[in-house]
Amino acid sequence: MSPPFPSDRQPGDLPNPPSSQPANRPSASSPATTPNRPNDPKSRTSGVDGSLTAPGFDDLEKTPYADLQKIDSLDVDAKPDDGTTQGELFDTDPPPWELETPEDTAIASVVFRDAPFGPYDYRIPEQFRDVLQPGMRVHVPLGRRKQPTTGWCIETKLGSSGGRNLSDVADVLDGEPLCDRPLVRLVTWMSHYYQSPAGQVFDALIPSSVRSQAGTRQRTYLSPAPITKDNAAVEALPPKQQRALRLLIASGRPMTESQLMVHADCTAAPIRALRKKGMVTENKQRELSSGMTTRWQVGDGEQVEKHTLTDEQTAALRQITGAVDSAEPRTLLLHGVTGSGKTEVYIQAIEHVVKFGRAAIVLVPEISLTPQTRGRFERRFQSVAVLHSQMTPAERHYQWQRIRRGEVQVVVGPRSAVFAPLPRLGLIILDEEHDGSFKQDSQPRYHARKVAYARARSLKIPLLLGSATPSLESWYATETGHAELISMPNRVGNRPMPDVQLVDLRLKDERSMGGSISRRLHQAVNETLHEKGQVILLLNRRGFATTIQCPACGHVVACPECELPLTHHRDGSKAVCHYCDYTIATPPWCPECRFDGIRYSGLGTQKLEVEVKARFPKARVARMDSDTMRRPGSHQKVLAAFRSGEIDLLLGTQMIAKGLDFPNVLLVGVINADAALHFPDFRAGERTFQLVTQVAGRTGRGSRGGRVIVQTFSPEHMAIQAASRHDYIQFAKAEIANRRKFNYPPLGSIARIIIRGSIEDVTEATACLLLQRLESARERLGAEVRLLGPAPPPIVKLRGKYRFHLLLQSIDPLQLGATIRMATKSFKIPEKDDVQYVVDIDPLDML
Repeated sequence: MSPPFPSDRQPGDLPNPPSSQPANRPSASSPATTPNRPNDPKSRTSGVDGSLTAPGFDDLEKTPYADLQKIDSLDVDAKPDDGTTQGELFDTDPPPWELETPEDTAIASVVFRDAPFGPYDYRIPEQFRDVLQPGMRVHVPLGRRKQPTTGWCIETKLGSSGGRNLSDVADVLDGEPLCDRPLVRLVTWMSHYYQSPAGQVFDALIPSSVRSQAGTRQRTYLSPAPITKDNAAVEALPPKQQRALRLLIASGRPMTESQLMVHADCTAAPIRALRKKGMVTENKQRELSSGMTTRWQVGDGEQVEKHTLTDEQTAALRQITGAVDSAEPRTLLLHGVTGSGKTEVYIQAIEHVVKFGRAAIVLVPEISLTPQTRGRFERRFQSVAVLHSQMTPAERHYQWQRIRRGEVQVVVGPRSAVFAPLPRLGLIILDEEHDGSFKQDSQPRYHARKVAYARARSLKIPLLLGSATPSLESWYATETGHAELISMPNRVGNRPMPDVQLVDLRLKDERSMGGSISRRLHQAVNETLHEKGQVILLLNRRGFATTIQCPACGHVVACPECELPLTHHRDGSKAVCHYCDYTIATPPWCPECRFDGIRYSGLGTQKLEVEVKARFPKARVARMDSDTMRRPGSHQKVLAAFRSGEIDLLLGTQMIAKGLDFPNVLLVGVINADAALHFPDFRAGERTFQLVTQVAGRTGRGSRGGRVIVQTFSPEHMAIQAASRHDYIQFAKAEIANRRKFNYPPLGSIARIIIRGSIEDVTEATACLLLQRLESARERLGAEVRLLGPAPPPIVKLRGKYRFHLLLQSIDPLQLGATIRMATKSFKIPEKDDVQYVVDIDPLDML
């Protein structure tokens, strides 16, 4: 693969600057083809891995930024240039004496969150020339708006305005850039690849708490005025004023009024008099109001322990540190079975990075992993910062400022932590890299794994992916040479993998009478509790009952906004839509026919909890799902109690399936392995294999061994059979062979366009119009792109909007992206139609 940036540029430099364009007016469309057309075989990436080749990033690096703008400006409505265009009758260029010399104008390119998105050029006034830098927010005039608009500066340059009357930057909002030049470059790539406005990418990159300066207050600092150099002027002051002023001069630093009052032992009156006489100058600064401890709730019950590495761990660590020392952008996939000691390898690899004064980012998929992961890292490193959604805005801002100042060695957090502004980043680690929560479900719809890959390449540092069940994208990357495979096939201490037993729920003898726990699982739980062991039960569906239906008339209580059945929650006696949070009191009778024998069917974690407590009355039971884990610190409290033995049986959703290490867990039960197996999604089998394998890995980590019981209606399915044998390689080969028939990822790339609107017919008509534009763009580019739809997705209505989607599929991701860009460049939907569309590149969710 080519180096991330041309050798004649510094790592922090921007790509070639965009072509000049008037402020408040988009650049003119150019139908001319660029040297590297998307359908040119020479421009295709080697291999078609949809995850780790980052074709959009490579494309942005190879192609000048101005040429990318030309590609994006191509439109299906534009007529090709045949060379017969008539020239202008009169010369419209300004006369030479009106042109400014290249050094005359300082220009800033600015992008916006909302339409028009930019970039647009503005003149930088003299007072901001030495202040404004890329990565800062600015106030600029935009169109006919009376108030200045907030935008992001992506580039500053000296050049000619070309005779244009550029508007001035009205104000600079930040004292220093909120993100450095490499991060600005990352924004440019994300905007191009994920087809999202750069202003929206900036808002995802910089937390809202940082933009609003949460937890800060404005302070006024006093400094001696120039007039104080005249000793006679100071001597003429009254004694108290003179004393305060001399103390301020002697301190050699600005002081607040309160500080000066304390040091000069005076009231505020002398200082107010100095202000009035112009003897002091004032400078206002915004600062954090108070410091916050960085080690909250250090103990999670895990003992302080440094492990001796096994031979496999030592070999893995040697390969990782070799990649760190090589100063090359290498990608490594650490495929280690559950319990093989991947976390210890991560920690010692980071210790190697820290020796050279650099820092690391560790991404974890679920917030439930954060307390345990943080506890492990805080015991081994002096300064650890945590970024997650349960922090207050002030806490997040405080941690972000520590990170930017270079005070942090390790940053731990979910997907948004990939943007942590570490000034000397040396290593990025994605633990459980296969997890779907690394994909953002709102604009910009980025995947943290691909963004981490792009950032690592730009900084020439290694990216380490770790998982017991790697995504097929990452696995295929190792087979095509885009990543290096590190294997750890054995558990620490050569402990055996847990025995997995499949319970066929189709057989009457296997099923339980009137419950969700089979006879075999019931017996195993009793045996484990008798042996003083602990049990984990997985059911990936929250609530009490998934359907509320009247047996008399058949009416199903559904969400009026989504037309999906409401889930009954026993806590609070409410019925909730898990997609839009629509909530009503659970109806005691049928809303249609008033029959009072309404039936609650289906199984959720609340109902399972009731059954478990009834069947095992002596067991101490806890439930972990998004309903019980709302309060800050609730994850740590439950997991610490489970580790210390205060809880015998832990049940919950997938948040208990990954990453947790509890040596006393002797039994894991999967209540329904088919929950997501038959979804209309080509990744359904992969997700089922990963979930079953991951939760099975929570047992057998201690000296007492462990076992797993999986309840299923499809025991013969390839994914469940492979999971029962802990055989990832067999599963990966079979699944890739199956996807090869249709060129599904990782053998090809896909994109999804969701069209949603208030009126079903209008929404469908808009989707058909967009399809026509996509077909025209495909024909004009000569692109090999398969178009499917428009069709209603499995969830037809969501949050009051009818939905249709289009799927695009291609072996070449460059062709795929170029087709969408050309089709949507000037695609305008009338406001009266109330229809919107969303482009999702590399989607994970097909519902």
